[in-house]
Amino acid sequence: TMQATAIPPPADWRRAFRDLEREHGFEPLEVEGTLPADLRGTLYRNGPALFSSFGERYGHWFDGDGAVSAVRLEGGTASGAVRLVESEGLLEERRAGRRLFAGYGTVAAGGPLARIRGRQKNAANTSVLSWNGALYALWEGGKPTRIDPDDLATLGTTDFGGVIPGAFSAHPHRVPVRRASYNFGLRFGRQMLLDLIELADSGQVRRIATLPLPAATMIHDFIATEGHLIFFVSPLELQLLRQLLGLGAYGYNLAWRPEAGTEVLVVPLADPTRPIRFACEPFFQFHFSNAFERGGTIVVDFVRYPDFSVNEWLGHLPAGEVRPAAPPSFCRAFLDPRARRVEFETVLDQSCEFPRVAPSVLTRDYRYAWLAAHAGETGGLWDELVRLDVRTGERRSVDLGPGRYPSEPVVVQRPGAAAEEDGWVLSLVYDAAVDRSHLAVIDAAGLEVIARAWFDHPLPPTFHGGFAPLRGG
Repeated sequence: TMQATAIPPPADWRRAFRDLEREHGFEPLEVEGTLPADLRGTLYRNGPALFSSFGERYGHWFDGDGAVSAVRLEGGTASGAVRLVESEGLLEERRAGRRLFAGYGTVAAGGPLARIRGRQKNAANTSVLSWNGALYALWEGGKPTRIDPDDLATLGTTDFGGVIPGAFSAHPHRVPVRRASYNFGLRFGRQMLLDLIELADSGQVRRIATLPLPAATMIHDFIATEGHLIFFVSPLELQLLRQLLGLGAYGYNLAWRPEAGTEVLVVPLADPTRPIRFACEPFFQFHFSNAFERGGTIVVDFVRYPDFSVNEWLGHLPAGEVRPAAPPSFCRAFLDPRARRVEFETVLDQSCEFPRVAPSVLTRDYRYAWLAAHAGETGGLWDELVRLDVRTGERRSVDLGPGRYPSEPVVVQRPGAAAEEDGWVLSLVYDAAVDRSHLAVIDAAGLEVIARAWFDHPLPPTFHGGFAPLRGG
């Protein structure tokens, strides 16, 4: 199952899953339409860009070696860049001339003894963090990797001066009122630990708490309000003996235990060592949209899956295979921490992912969530962008054109804007008909594509990213 196989080249999403064909620094992009003069900054994206190692195909999409791509917008022009993250593991494999490491869904190379001793490679392939003048490529199983924001060169991993004892997840969340962002990391040992990290706008990084978890598990994302951090700990339990013996990879050794239910973890930022914990019905989630507090209730919006079958579906997409999976929906949870109770409401019953909101409404009551979605049946890559009114349930889609596959939508508000929809939505789009990728600039109010900035080559699908305004932008 590890042998590299040729991917058929039909004019659909399968063509996107090829190793990155060309790395380059910033160079002019062909612009179609008119870029807004006041849209000034750089969209940074991250995602797997190598899908095999020395002839052996990785066992899951999540294992691909990361590449940071960027589109810089200024003065009505666009320039683009993309480079592989030269992780220590990737460089070590290149020196050895063979695959060495285990991954999320890939067992370590070699025989049984090598698999028992197998190390995981920090693929740096999931998201980016632009903070305190620096850029980092993130992967939830290890330390952040610093990237030069001007030429995308890899500068090495960091633990922020010893603050991060284990891993640093790919999903930090900003709390504007606290002038800080928050993140977490999981630590494996005799007991699994959850480290909580605060990154202040001033540049200070500190660990604010370390909390025990009942079992070895996986947590991909969390969400923040002005006063709390909220985790939904799904009933995934790592089969430790199989993992220790090198029998299968981590992502496929996670057993779904619905009888345990999902644990709700509410961490007060005023005293993060004293969380409120309670169990509810089982479900799984990758990503959250937003959260806010309404009196004694915490409202949490997220994309909810009924089980973990999505893992198989995502794992096999790079090989051009579609595996059946229970589709997700956009869901709203109403948490009552005092009563230790939660109620759920489906807002959008459509297969969707990668929810994003306008920066001005982070941790606040809001109206619009932006999503990548499936226009038809759940199958391949997401093929439409949707603006969802979370108050009324109204959904409106963006006409990207046929055979075009968008990435996560990133909302950029016009400088000084108050309204959520006063600005633009940016998405890297793969166009299968011409086998090239472009940045689509979408008017957030009118929902039309007003400009496209074209690379002269395809980019592998990206997971997450963010927009860094230029100074004065």
